Formats: sequence, C-alpha cells, structure tokens
Amino acid sequence: MNARPSPPDPRELLSRMTIEEKVGQLVQMAPSRAAGRLSSEEKRRVREGRVGSFLNWRHPAGMAEAQRLAREESRLGIPLLFAFDILHGFHTVFPIPLALAATWNPPLVEEVARLSAREGRAAGIHWTFAPMVDVCRDPRWGRIAEGPGEDPFLASELASAWVRGFQGEDLASRERVAACAKHFVGYGAGEGGRDYAAVDLSLGKLLEVYLPPFAAAVRAGAASVMAAFPSINGLPAAANPFLLQTLLRRKLGFRGVVVSDWNAVGELPVHGVAADVEEAARLALEAGVDVDMASGLFAEKLPGLIRAGKVPVSLLDQAALRVLELKAQLGLWSSPPEPQAASRTGPLPAASRGLALRAAREAIILLRNQDELLPLPPRLRSIAVVGPLADDRKNPLGPWPGAGREEDVVTVLEGIRSRAPAGTRVLFAPGCAVDDPSTAGFAEAVSLAKSAEIVVAVVGEPARMSGEAASRADLGLPRPQEELVRALVETGRPVVAILCSGRPLALPWIAEHLPAVLAAWFLGVESGNALADILFGISGPVGRLPVTVPRSVGQIPIYYGRTNTGRPPGSGRDVSGYIDLPESPLFPFGYGLAYTRFAYREIRVAPPVVRRGQSLEASVIVANAGLRAGAETVQLYLRDRVASRTRPVAELKAFQRVSLEPGEERRIRFSLPSETLAFIGPDGELRWEAGDFELRIGPSAASGPTAAFRLENEPWPTPSPAGTP
Repeated sequence: MNARPSPPDPRELLSRMTIEEKVGQLVQMAPSRAAGRLSSEEKRRVREGRVGSFLNWRHPAGMAEAQRLAREESRLGIPLLFAFDILHGFHTVFPIPLALAATWNPPLVEEVARLSAREGRAAGIHWTFAPMVDVCRDPRWGRIAEGPGEDPFLASELASAWVRGFQGEDLASRERVAACAKHFVGYGAGEGGRDYAAVDLSLGKLLEVYLPPFAAAVRAGAASVMAAFPSINGLPAAANPFLLQTLLRRKLGFRGVVVSDWNAVGELPVHGVAADVEEAARLALEAGVDVDMASGLFAEKLPGLIRAGKVPVSLLDQAALRVLELKAQLGLWSSPPEPQAASRTGPLPAASRGLALRAAREAIILLRNQDELLPLPPRLRSIAVVGPLADDRKNPLGPWPGAGREEDVVTVLEGIRSRAPAGTRVLFAPGCAVDDPSTAGFAEAVSLAKSAEIVVAVVGEPARMSGEAASRADLGLPRPQEELVRALVETGRPVVAILCSGRPLALPWIAEHLPAVLAAWFLGVESGNALADILFGISGPVGRLPVTVPRSVGQIPIYYGRTNTGRPPGSGRDVSGYIDLPESPLFPFGYGLAYTRFAYREIRVAPPVVRRGQSLEASVIVANAGLRAGAETVQLYLRDRVASRTRPVAELKAFQRVSLEPGEERRIRFSLPSETLAFIGPDGELRWEAGDFELRIGPSAASGPTAAFRLENEPWPTPSPAGTP
C-alpha cells in the first residue's frame, strides 16, 4: 500500500474507526528497547492501529520501520507521533531551564527553543514534553531545575517564548515540534519540597501564582498540555475535572491534547481515588486526559468500558479527534514520510555552539564581587583551578540532556586555559570528588592554591541531584566541598567560587567569606567558554536571579511576593521572623551584579489617578555610574496598598534590559495596561478595586525608588466610532 499523500479530514477519518482504533490513538508507549527496534508484539499493535504514539525512542531505523508499518500496513494508515523530552536542547545542550530563566531574556529563550525544535524534528521527533512552566518557591524540589523559577509574570513571559520557539507559525514545518506545557497545575508546590507529594493550595494562590504561565502558553498556541502527577487539593490531576475541564478547557480555552504524565493513570489506585485499574482508566478519560502515557490502561480497559456503556463513546471520540487533529497539524500524512536521521557523529555546527555560548554567558549571575576582584586582571602569573567540577564533562549537561554528548562539553578548566592571557600558568587539582567524603586530595589542592595568585573553585551539585525524583533536604554543598573551599580561603589567596547546581544553594559562609561568587547552574556544552569569558571580562555578567536564595533551609518557602503579616519585621518587639536568623534572604529575587554600578533616580508615574481601561506610564533614569560598559535588567514592581484581600508586598509587572556606556544615562519607560492593576477575586474573576498603589523600579525585588498613584474603578471612556452622534 502506498503512503497517503495528503491528510484526510480528521472527523471523516474518525467516523471510519473502530473502538479499538480510536482507543489506539490515545495510547502512548515507550518501546521495550529504547535504542532498538520494536518487538514482534509491538509491531502487531502498530499494524492493528492500537498505538498512537511512542516516547523517548532513539533508534532511527526502528522509528522509520514503525512509521512505515503504521502508514502502509495498518487498516487506516494513520501515522505515529514520536515524542521526546527536549527540555533544554536536543543535540546542542543549552543551560538548564532555570538557568535560561536567569537570562531574563525571552527572545533568547525563543531562539534556543527554535534550534532545539529544528534538531529534534530532523531526528524524527514531532512532539516535545516541554516547556515545564511550574512556578516553584521551594528549592528543595529537584524539578525546580526544569522550570522558570518563582514568579508568575517572568514564568509567563518565558512560557510564551518557549512555545513560539518550538512551534513557530506552522507546525507542519519540518523545523518545528508540538510543545507541551507541563505539569498542569501546581506541581511545584508539593509538601516538603518532595517530588510527587500532595499539593494543597488556596484557589487564589492556584489562579494567581500557578495558573498564569499555563494561560500564557495556551495564548501562545501550545498544542498540548501535560497533567501533573500529584493530588491537587485532594484529587490527582489525572482524575481532576476541575483542573482539566473547568480551568484548562473552559477558563483558558484550551483546545489541544491533554497527556498524562508517565503512568499517572496507573497510579490513581495508589492515590486511593480508584478502586482498581478499570476505574482508574474511566476516571482519567472522564476528567479530560486524552493520551495515556505508558500505563497501558486505556488500551486494556477502555474498549470494554465503552461497550458496557460505562463510559460514553462521545468522550472517546473527543479525545481521539484531538489526537488526529494534532497529527494533521503536524503534517504527518505528508508524502514521502519524514526521514529518520541517522545518529549524529560529527561535531556540533558553529552556529549552534554560538547560540549555546551566548545563552550560557547570559545565564551566569555575579552574586558577589568584593573590591572588584572580577574581571581577572590581564597580567596574572598563575591561576589555580580547583574543584571536582572544574574538569567535568558530564554534569554541565544537567538533568534531561536530550541527545547531548559529554564529548561536546567544554569544561571550565578548558575554557580558562583557552581564554587565559598569554604567559599565565593555569594549574589544576580536583581537591575532592563531587560527593565522596574523602579529603585525600585537599593537600594537593591547598599546595597548588598557595603557589598561585588567585584561586578559582568550581564546586556544586552533580546533575543527578536535580531533576525528577531528586529532592534534597539539605541545600548545602555535598561533602566535603565546603570544607575544601574553607581550606582554600585559609591560604590567604583570593578565591572565586563558581557554583554549579540545578537549584539555589544556601551557602551563607561562602557568600560572606569569599570575595567573588558566580552562580553557574548547569550551562550545557559551552559551560567552560562562557565562564571563562565572564572571569576574564570578555563578556560582562547580565544574569539575574529567577528565584530567591535562602540563608537556610529553615526559611523555606521564601519568596519575594509574600503577603504581609500584621506584625512585619521592624514593626516592634514581637514580630514575624526568626530568633536565630534574619528573615531576609541571602540574595533576593531579581538580583545580579555587573562589572559596573548602576544608579536609579527621578522615578515618574502618570497619570497620578488612573481609571480602568487606561494605561499607566512609568519611567526612571538609570545611569551607569561605573568605569565599564554594562547591561542592567530594570524591573518594575507593584503593590496594592489596600484591597479586599491581602495582596503581595510586591509583584513583578514588567522588565527590560538596557546597555549603557560609562557615564551614560537613559530614561527607561514602561506602559502598563490597567489589567496589571487587577487581581483574582474569590469568584476566580479579575477585579479592579479603587485604592492606592506603590510602584517601584529597581535592580531587584528588594530595592529601587518608589512612586505612588491611585486607581479609580470607573471605566476609562471609550471613544465613539466616527460618525456617531
């Protein structure tokens, strides 16, 4: 049978399908051999139309054979979907998503997604399970590494960028993949920071903090959404019609495919909401799950449930139609079939490396720079590079590295050696292993440090400590790395710390005692070159924190957008705080230094009284008061001083980056629609309430000049159309 040259009408195709073929479209399998061909049983299921998609399969010849079986030997010739977790690159591994959030640069994130989609589609991937847009305010959670950080506004800007980059204007293009906004919704708020743990959220918090990034992804056209693993307010997301129907489909207007997470349907009996696997399959379909990832329960149980009248066939038809429509949008009936590219063997293209380098540079955050130790001076006789992650190729790839290869990674040691000034000796000793308690290597590292002018300590977590099922109760460095850093400081040589991690680490001693500290996350294939460029001043640091950095695990959850208490710190004797620790964070949200200083002055807001439907104009002068050129991310925050519900002490509403030469100043302007002054009421709808507001523009959530204005609730008059009396 020849491949069908053009897509049939999905509804007409649905009318010709049997129950088993319809259910087949809802079945997503992981092949028994992820790096091989299908088994005989799997091939039979493809021929019978009982599989709609495969995930995380990386065998080009096997994928091509499976697609041929589906298109040419199944009764209706419906193509297969191939899905893969492309979170921060496919062949070219970019900084982890949390690090990309630290760039505060949505156009750059869109470029990263666009290249990742091109590489994935060339390898036969149609559908990525990204972006992850879970707001997270608990850095103990391992999956904070995969997401956009703590703020709903920044997360929403990044969610839109990811979706636009992955999907472009035409999903049928062989350079685009279908995006999947995940995990709907509230997954980042699990109890104790534990993965998969239950989530208990007020409706207001759910709608105002955790829902907005998904709303942004839907507005950007996300083709699919993944339901979260945990129970949300008592009901697992995969069996939660309030989440998947009331919020996602009705409130957000989502029309695409909803996929469960891995075996989430099969876990419903373990949650205690389904008596058996048959009930689990029924609950999931009724709640709004279209595709069952990996559990096999839709395949096993739905045909019988449909025939017994326990599940309406209309629900099956809805779900199958959504999958068929996605396949049509992706152009999967195109002729000839998409090629399955052979595994890559050559080097990464220069353009791909160039984008990876730019992303990695912009993700690096300068947290401390006492006495302007950085950038390193051009006349250095020697540098001691110390630490278990200094010459490491595996961990810079981070969790979920796609099809990335360790051999493509430039290590920090390699980067420093390639960028160091001529005549500078670069010495190296690991000092210890990344998480082995042995201190046997300390003596060599300390001796090396004493012989050098400056020490660069590259320390942090291994990548396996971040990502799924990788929650931590301790946010310090794995032993004995902090002891190594202390030993290096005791040499009297200036020490620069490079912190590699998938989360913010609570390291108050290092922040206090080391003159220079860089947050370097897991930066991908260009890690070493990017860090060396920052160290030597080839590029200036522009990264800003997308999360609050705690002093101690005991402060968690700690985030800038908290609501006030009746006894805030500084208001008297008995106040909300700790008796053994300041209540302030180690570093606030939005924070990051440059190799120069910026000053803010003359903030303006107009009009002083704004009405609903009217825009608010705000501006401030930002001046480069230092001796080097630099870039500043100017951030605008609002506070609703009095409302019918307690409001956050600050909410990010806008930001923009400005580059200034030494001595240069510029007035930075923002225009805010009146929707930014509204909030979600107890009825789940936007509400505008008259009252006083405070607006702040500054370099972080913790500082900047302020101005006041007032909102009146009367609508701004709409001009009458031309010609009306």
